[in-house]
Order: sequence, then structure tokens, then C-alpha cells
Amino acid sequence: MKVPKSISKLPSNFQPASEFSFFQNVRDVAPPLPILPLPNAFQIQWQLSHMSLFFHFGLNTFTGQEWGSGHVHPSLFNPTNLNATHWIHLAKLNGFNRVILTAKHHDGFCLWPSQYTNYSVRSSPWKAGTGDVLADLSAAAKLAGVDLGIYLSPWDRHEHCYGDTLLYNQFYLAQMTELLTRYGEIKDVFLDGAKGEGEKDMEYFFHTWFSLIHQLQPAAIIFSDAGPDTRWVGNELGLGASTCWSIYNSTLTPIGGIYNDPRYAAEGDPAGHEWVPALCDVSIRPGWFWHPSELPKSAINLLEIYYKSVGRNCHLLLNVPPNSSGLISPEDIQVLQEFTQLRRSIFSNNFAINALLQASSTRGEGGGTCDSQFSPYNVLKEGIYTYWAPEEYQLRWILYIDLQELVSFNVLQLQEPIQMGQRVSEFHLEALHLDGVWKRVTNGTTIGYQRLLLFPKVKSQHLKLVIDKSRADPLISYLGIYMDPVTIWSSIYDDTVLTSHFNATQVIHIITQDNSPTATM
Repeated sequence: MKVPKSISKLPSNFQPASEFSFFQNVRDVAPPLPILPLPNAFQIQWQLSHMSLFFHFGLNTFTGQEWGSGHVHPSLFNPTNLNATHWIHLAKLNGFNRVILTAKHHDGFCLWPSQYTNYSVRSSPWKAGTGDVLADLSAAAKLAGVDLGIYLSPWDRHEHCYGDTLLYNQFYLAQMTELLTRYGEIKDVFLDGAKGEGEKDMEYFFHTWFSLIHQLQPAAIIFSDAGPDTRWVGNELGLGASTCWSIYNSTLTPIGGIYNDPRYAAEGDPAGHEWVPALCDVSIRPGWFWHPSELPKSAINLLEIYYKSVGRNCHLLLNVPPNSSGLISPEDIQVLQEFTQLRRSIFSNNFAINALLQASSTRGEGGGTCDSQFSPYNVLKEGIYTYWAPEEYQLRWILYIDLQELVSFNVLQLQEPIQMGQRVSEFHLEALHLDGVWKRVTNGTTIGYQRLLLFPKVKSQHLKLVIDKSRADPLISYLGIYMDPVTIWSSIYDDTVLTSHFNATQVIHIITQDNSPTATM
């Protein structure tokens, strides 16, 4: 072949690049190694949904009780206007894509026609004994694309074999099998350890239960006070700890253990070997079941709970109990709608969305190929599967944010790509003030799936997010800057439990300490 004149006079020491070396120079930089432990696919889906609705419903709805005796006659159960489609529509309309029903509470009354007891809807006048609340809810949820979960109380005050370890565990698993094989896909199985003082001693075969549940419903997330898939945060106020790891060591907290460390349950363990994220449960009303004399919390109170649950790397399980007619009460609907409007008004306007970003380093730039797949601009894309990654072996990790105009704000949102493990253990945000001095705005410890920090209003154009400590090279998947004009911040906001109670139309804020030792639902 004749050599073109244009390259016939190349230097004698010229070595043409091989095809292999050409492709080697333009290859992508591999992602960083995940850091163990990691969530499974179903745990990721659960955390991405970030909120669920709980429906406490049963004989207690008609008797005014919270813990039924197990001796109330089933004839009292008659929700003549029950409409499960109404429940599901309300959930989906307000951003809840998962729901859980108390299929059986502590009184033992079953909302499905169990073949193992007559203490169920079969013995009630509702639909002449042919009704099935769970079937109605399952059909409505499937049609709307909402995930369904069930609560099956281990404590049963009606069943005569309760207290006989072998017989009752057989009975319980038989009922669990009914629930997991008759009603389509079940995404949540909620177990609690509540039991009244002086009740019969009972050993639950938890690990057998877990194995059966995962066998029959492999995608189901199992909740108990200590896992295996999600854990209880330790109170029924819906409030997470300001430090919250999804990492855990369940061997240190046996299920139902009365001596379990509540702080460990709330905060998790950065040295743990399991991924067991935290769940915060709370009722929209003072009680878990509907009672006509009670009123719901305010929307502002729910927003405060949202900051301290979803905003602290926890999943919020909000109980909205149907009333005795079988519908959600109008006052509860109104509060839910106001809560949704508040969230949308605050979090639909990210002041950082058009920001100019610069990072202290970006993965791949050390080799001269600063890879866009790890660009700092990834933190402006919603979702956890794109993220900013710094170069390895750095002494500092900083994101510089130019909002391009002066902006007033008081909320910071951060997310980590949890599929790569939870990493960050300390961070802070600084703002450049008009006097040219960088001043700290807020700081936090863990991030996890999501962290929301509320602080006094700041006006600035230039910010910097500084990661101070991390279990491995930090990865940030999302950053948001918002203005919340509703929630009143105080210096004690992050260290106490803030609850609200209705007194006519006035909301009274009461500061209380979080000392709840056990689940009491």
C-alpha cells in the first residue's frame, strides 16, 4: 500500500497508537466501590416511597377502645358505607404509594373471613357476613397501583390457644398464610411486640415467621422493633433521631427485648453489618383508632413530623383511621390535603436547580478524563442513581454553589445514593455573606436516603456544602435549597420532640422528651 505524503516524513521514533490503546484512553471511569452493608432491591423501593398510610380499623372503631378485650360481639362491626377505593384514592392523591391495614389487631377480630376462627367479619352483620375488608382494599390498591401491606397482631386476646407456644405459633402462621396467599402481592408485613401487663407469657417463633413470609411473598418488607428488613425508631410520635444510620446490628436488639437500648434503635450503628432502615409511626389523631370525640393534628404539625422523620432518613408511617361508617372523616381529609399543599409549596421550588456548580474534585479528573457521569451537576437531577463522586484519596470534599442571584432560604435537602451504601457522618453548609465572609448556616451528621435541615432564614448567592467526615468517599445524589415560610424555627428545634394538640381552632405546641420505651399500637 502506498503511504500518503502527509505522513511519509514522520519522525523515526513515532509509534502509532494501537486500536486497543485508543479505546483505553477514552473508556469510562468505573464507579467507586459500594461500601457494605447494602440495601436489597425491596428496601430501596421502600425507602424511595418515603411515606405510607396506616389504616387502623376494626371492632375498636365501634367501641371507643384502643386495645379491645377480645370479647366484644362481632355484631357491632357494621361499616355500612365502607369504600376501600375512597381510602386508596385519598392515599395516592396525597403522595402515599403504600398502605397497611390492621387485618387483625390485639382483640383478635379479623377483617377477612379466616377459616381458623369465627371471630371475624363472617360473624358480623356487615354485608350479611359475606364481606372481606382486605379483599376490597386489595382490589382497590391493585387498580390504583398502590402497594398493599398487612398488620397481623402477634398478641391475640380472643384466641383460646394464646399462651400455648406450639399451638399458637401454628395458628398464627396459618392465618399469616391466608393473608399472604389470597390477596395478591403484599409489600409490607407489620409486626409489633405490644402486649398488656399481666397477659399470658408467649414465645413467638419470629425467625420461622420471617422465613415463611419471605417464602410466600419474596418482595415483602418485614417490620418489627428490630428488623429484619426495617426497624422501629423507638417512639410513636413519628420522630426520628438527628443521627440516623440505616446500618444496624440486630443481634444487639432482640425482637421484643425490654432491655433494648432505645438510642441504638433510633440512631443505628455505623459499624453494623445489616441494612435495617428506621420507620417512624404516628397517628393523625390522638388515638390509633377513630373516636368521634377526637380531632386530627394540624397540617403544620404533620409538616414538623415530616422534617423529623422523612427528613432524618426514616420512612413515615402515618395512621389515618377510617370512621364507623367505613370512610375517612372529612376533617382528616382536609388536614391531609393541607399537608400535601404545604409540602408542594415548599419543595416544588428548588432555588439551586439552575445553579452553577464546582467541586473540590470529581472522580476521574486525576487521569485527565473528568467523567460527566460523576459531575457535580448530577446533584441537580432528581433520583438516587446519578451522583457527584469526588476523586479518591482527597483531604477535603466540597461543593461550591452559585445560585446566580441573591436568594432567601431556610431549608437544605440532601440525598445519598443508598444503593452504594450510607457514607456521610458529618457535614455543614456555609453561605457567603455581603461582608465577604463565609459563615456556617447549618450542620448535620447522617444523610442517608434523605436529610432535611431547617434553619433561620439566610440570604445569599454563594454557598458551599462541606463533607467533614465520611465512612468512604462521599457520594451526593441530590441537593435542594428551599424556602419554608410556614414552620417556625427555634434553637431547640433539633433536640426536642415537638407535638401539637388541637384546642378548638388553636394549636398548642408542647415540648416533650422522647422516652417511649415500647410500641403500644
